[in-house]
Amino acid sequence: MKSFTSKTLFVVFFIVAQITFSQSKQYSYLSIPKELVENANAVIRNDKTEVTVNSIDQLTIKHKRVVTVLNKLGNNVVSASQNYNNDSKVSSISAVIYDARGEKIKKYSKSKFLDISAVDGGTLYSDSRVLYLDHTPTSYPYTVVFESEYKTSSTGFISGWFPVEGYFVSVEKSSYKLINNTEIVFRKKESNFKEFNIENTSTDLELNYALTNQKAKKYERATISYLDFLPRLQVALNNFTLKGIRGSASSWEVFGKWMNDYLLQGRGELNEATKSKIKGLVKGIEDPIEKAKIVYKYMQNKTRYISVQVGIGGWEPINANTVDEVGYGDCKGLTNYTKALMDVVGVESYYTVVYADNKRNIDKDFTSIQGNHVILNIPNKGKDIWLECTSQIKPFGFLGDFTDNRDVLVVTPKGGIIKRTTKYVNDANLQEITGEVQLKSNGDVDAVIKRKSLGIQYDDRFFIESKNKEDLERYYKSSVWDYNNNLEVLDVALKNDKDSVVFRERVKVSINNYATVSDQNYLFRLNVFNKISGVPKRYRKRLMPLKIDRGFTDVDKIKIKLPKGYKLETIPRELSIDNKFGTYELRTEKIDEQTLMFHRKYALKDGVYPKEDYKLYRSFRKKVAKYDNMRIELTKN
Repeated sequence: MKSFTSKTLFVVFFIVAQITFSQSKQYSYLSIPKELVENANAVIRNDKTEVTVNSIDQLTIKHKRVVTVLNKLGNNVVSASQNYNNDSKVSSISAVIYDARGEKIKKYSKSKFLDISAVDGGTLYSDSRVLYLDHTPTSYPYTVVFESEYKTSSTGFISGWFPVEGYFVSVEKSSYKLINNTEIVFRKKESNFKEFNIENTSTDLELNYALTNQKAKKYERATISYLDFLPRLQVALNNFTLKGIRGSASSWEVFGKWMNDYLLQGRGELNEATKSKIKGLVKGIEDPIEKAKIVYKYMQNKTRYISVQVGIGGWEPINANTVDEVGYGDCKGLTNYTKALMDVVGVESYYTVVYADNKRNIDKDFTSIQGNHVILNIPNKGKDIWLECTSQIKPFGFLGDFTDNRDVLVVTPKGGIIKRTTKYVNDANLQEITGEVQLKSNGDVDAVIKRKSLGIQYDDRFFIESKNKEDLERYYKSSVWDYNNNLEVLDVALKNDKDSVVFRERVKVSINNYATVSDQNYLFRLNVFNKISGVPKRYRKRLMPLKIDRGFTDVDKIKIKLPKGYKLETIPRELSIDNKFGTYELRTEKIDEQTLMFHRKYALKDGVYPKEDYKLYRSFRKKVAKYDNMRIELTKN
């Protein structure tokens, strides 16, 4: 055997040093292209997802993710976690932390990941859990190399691809690969790919995508959803398994039929005592909508919402009889229970899947398991009624902004149907303010204000009827009229008309030192109780379209009594704006020597407008804020 010479040892040492240096350089902050650091809180160095479909009930997902975090705002981009449940297994998971120079500083094995419930404390039961990395950085930048392998027998959810994950995040490389080892037909949908550097080398049996060198996007206010402009790949199997139950999703009709037959069938049974009781409540009533109102009120009074993530993948509702006995349920259970009650009295209704909270549509062009919430649909001669079954206080047929104006999946015995929920637009979102303001000679104000709210403006405030006196006072002083210093709430009377979906408030207030008083002059802001001061942010170079998400109309008519000893010599000129975004009108009418009538109308229209219109929109809003802050001067008699 030949012995190692010093020269040989030097070569070995040199090779090892080079490998170590190369690995270190690979994760060094300095190796990131400068253009990817600009405007970024974090840089995704390499995100690689590989999905393998082995059979209708066997799926493997391998994931490697390398993220360099540049500052504390980028910590949430790390995403070093893996969900699992009773029908899945995390085969392997690990993470390695590197410092700014790319030198390894810490390693986490599977046993060092935190293992916790994947749902919040408001959930009664769920088998969903998550392994996640709990790492507290000591300095920035740092890099996390995360790897995991996950296997599941449920193939209803196929991981898709969302390579540009949001604002202030750049991407050096992101790739996605799907291998289909079966004869099951899979479908894909590519969205917003054209404007991005995406390479597609897919075949009939395999998907292959890669995105490289994507600069970070800065956030712009009042624009379209990121789902409407960032690239996204959706993937689904025509035939799948969910918690051991075989399903089919070749169309929404087929998928809805499967949901009805396998998730809902047999879940609507009720005991005879409950059936007899609910029939008694509607005895003598023929109109199905009147029956539905009684049933809905009964359900609201009897139940409360608690998240219960059980059943087939968290998609099957608990039995109606169980909800009836215990008096609680999640959105699925409460909706199914309400439908069961409707069935008893002969009212046609359907379980409906929706994306709630942030406005998002069920994608009618791509059949797959979608949605995060359930509501109830009652067909009504072409004017569908929608019921939110998790709320004990919402009026019958009123959704509010939680689920309004979006495509939903209605599940019927014949199959799924895509419908659209109620839209509350512009004039329907009405607020009317009337009242009387007494200006005092010392600058104080006494006022009685009446406010009437409809549509989404109703939704914004009807909940305050449950507040106690102290909380109500805080609400008006801090949230409604916070621009009026020294405001005191003296009395409040509220009326919630659920039949008409109208909320009325009568508020008596005083404001000390509202006006500026000098020897001869008295200066005060004309608009006392509905001032808008916010002006949209200025952008030197707007990149995204303008979106006004919600239109509304405000109408104010306030009688203003002038203080004793003062007069108004000149009536302010009428102000008016009318453009594509809305209208604004401000007018002051002199009733007599001591009385003015203040008229104001502000209407904003929803819509999407070209980015070039943003400057004009900002100018409109700036004028509104200016006019709302207009002051007038009184002089001594």
